[in-house]
Amino acid sequence: MSWQICNTMEARRYFIEDVQLGTLSIAEVCRRHGISRKTGYKWIARYHDNGDVGLKDHSRKPIHSPIRTSSKVEEKVLKIRELHPCWGGRKIRQILYNEGLCSELLPAASTISNILRRHGKLGQGTREGSSTFIRFERGSPNSLWQMDFKGHFAMDESKRCYPLTVLDDHSRYNLVLEACRGEARKDVQPVLTRAFQRYGLPKEILCDHGNPWGTGFDSQGKKCGTPGFEVWLTRLGIKLIHGRVRHPQTQGKEERFHRTLKAEVIMRESLWRDLTHCQKEFNSWREIYNHKRPHEALGMKTPGDRYQLSPRNYPSILPEEESFYLSDDVLRRVQSKGEINFKNGTFFVGQGYKGELIALRPIEELRWDVYHCWKRLGEIDLNKQIKRKKYYTSLLP
Repeated sequence: MSWQICNTMEARRYFIEDVQLGTLSIAEVCRRHGISRKTGYKWIARYHDNGDVGLKDHSRKPIHSPIRTSSKVEEKVLKIRELHPCWGGRKIRQILYNEGLCSELLPAASTISNILRRHGKLGQGTREGSSTFIRFERGSPNSLWQMDFKGHFAMDESKRCYPLTVLDDHSRYNLVLEACRGEARKDVQPVLTRAFQRYGLPKEILCDHGNPWGTGFDSQGKKCGTPGFEVWLTRLGIKLIHGRVRHPQTQGKEERFHRTLKAEVIMRESLWRDLTHCQKEFNSWREIYNHKRPHEALGMKTPGDRYQLSPRNYPSILPEEESFYLSDDVLRRVQSKGEINFKNGTFFVGQGYKGELIALRPIEELRWDVYHCWKRLGEIDLNKQIKRKKYYTSLLP
């Protein structure tokens, strides 16, 4: 039965007062107050032990919960979060599993999130997305590498760091994380050479249109040249491909990696002294990213679990262009302005090909395909050229 008076505390006090008067039996007092004898004896005992405080409602939460996470597990959760402030419940759970915590003690990801929330640890760093979307990736390691510069940031003495990053598309393995002085070819090529020597050669590399690998466009949005960086990759048998102009989502894995790099490394330092300081922190975090940090897109495995070295070794000497050409090809050396002379005409190939040997492969009497090593650059069709003795034009698609 329940109390018949709206103010519960007052009702309990009146009940105790009537019991203390002693004029009625306990049973009669309980009947008058509309409660059972069991309830009446309960409140008499509580008042006897604690006075008015004992008449207040007690929490129904059990003193001991058989499913409550142990304090030792909570300590491990908080320790991992302290070392990695941007990691959420799913990543921390995977780390606990990797460290051998038995399944009976392993809390759910949501439980770990609740532990972090209870200790005020949520809301820092990047947010783990909950939306479902389709992921695209190459079927094997080294089929495609993604390469880009993370936005530069300030160092001491008004200097700046330009982080160069390269990821394997299949495994998300970070192949390069280099603190560079700038974004020129002289900054990139030695770094990429060391990556080729260590990991082997990829089939393709995906970049945007920035320096030093950018294609360059004229005022009409047409490609107007090929950088020497791409020419170097062609000699190595690597295809350089570019995402759509002003569409960074083409390099989604690089974009996501840059956000993680910013949250877990760059924003955690208030002052970067120099490139040596940057590189030291990059190297330390890169080891965690590749071999310890679980990746949701990889089924909570690490990139290092999926990556394998390329079977294509970096050559000690670049192969000569002649080794790619056929016996009936017509060969021309690209001149200083990126042009070749052929059939009384001058044809623009690209400034980046200066000094390179180009092959013209006959299709029919007045048409030739133009190749640099294995790569087709375009076509010369004298039927479509301006009918005059000397002409200067770009190659046809």
